[in-house]
Amino acid sequence: MNIVIAPDSFKESMTASEAAGAFSKGFKKKWPDANVIEIPIADGGEGMVKAIVHSSNGVLIEKTVTGPLSTPVKAVYGLIDEGKTAVIEMAEASGLHLVPPASRNPLHTTTKGTGELIKDAASKGVKKIILGIGGSATNDGGAGMAQALGIRLLNSEGDSIQPGGGGLRDLSSIEISGVLPELKDIEIIAACDVDNPLTGEKGASAVFGPQKGATPEMVKELDQNLLHLSSIISRDVGIEVKNCPGSGAAGGLGAGLMAFLDAKLERGIELVLDAIHFDRLIAGADLVITGEGKIDGQTMYGKTPMGAAKRALKQNIPVIGVAGTLGNRSDILLEKGFTSLFSISPGAISLEQALADGPKNMEQFAYSLAGILQLKKNG
Repeated sequence: MNIVIAPDSFKESMTASEAAGAFSKGFKKKWPDANVIEIPIADGGEGMVKAIVHSSNGVLIEKTVTGPLSTPVKAVYGLIDEGKTAVIEMAEASGLHLVPPASRNPLHTTTKGTGELIKDAASKGVKKIILGIGGSATNDGGAGMAQALGIRLLNSEGDSIQPGGGGLRDLSSIEISGVLPELKDIEIIAACDVDNPLTGEKGASAVFGPQKGATPEMVKELDQNLLHLSSIISRDVGIEVKNCPGSGAAGGLGAGLMAFLDAKLERGIELVLDAIHFDRLIAGADLVITGEGKIDGQTMYGKTPMGAAKRALKQNIPVIGVAGTLGNRSDILLEKGFTSLFSISPGAISLEQALADGPKNMEQFAYSLAGILQLKKNG
């Protein structure tokens, strides 16, 4: 029997690779002769780099870069397609998890490290960069990234503006001519799963600023600063970004990528599945198992399990969804083609216990599922 296990991460419990490994271990313990293919996946956020590198036989590159608080952090990115494509997660360099809760302040956090990862990848001769932009700690409109790549963001005195979303208030002009020459020949695609515009009540600052530490007063300031940035971009770069869908992603990094690097924003899960040649990997499978920490009614809107399921169903492969928790309206996925849905939690236990026991519970679930499938096969 050919089984594909293609999960996203179970947040705070298992990475996608750990979830796939635990399933494979349990399934093969019961059914040693089964062929279990592990394809950990992600939708552009946490785990995207490792998922793509794992499935594409790529390599990981470690680099010390500028973190969101302007202090050094170690980050990794991947090279696939024989070094022709780089896969980068902005969260590796500029992510919220790198900032202690007490230090979160998007007036000061910067995307400079993300730019440094892009610069390092460009120096290796890549022809394409896939950039996941989930999980940011920043609200600087990609200003730090742009500065790291040779673009000058200047105040009225001709000096570089200060890092962070607060520094944008002093922006007077943008000189894009100094951008790293290698970037002109590199296709840049951002994995983005939000449609938020740059500013306004649905913009980067209002919607995502509070989770990054912004007070209501900060949100107003940050929103005005991004509006100011968009007007300078329009004047000096000749691109309108304010109302573009996705321009508000990652604290306005979506806008910065479009304006400064001519990047295209695409749906994360589709981009990842194409990058790892998912359709080819699952060809001939008898069953696809996919899942993540929580499956509910929102899963159908572009989340990893739904993306994987759609690809499998196109090949008439049955799909089972697994999760730590099955939430409100998860049953709607059965109407969308899932054969069945399971929670791997054994019963009424605390959240802390469920997270800690995730790998064990996944292994036990896989062992039980293998037994059921053996019974069916043996008729």
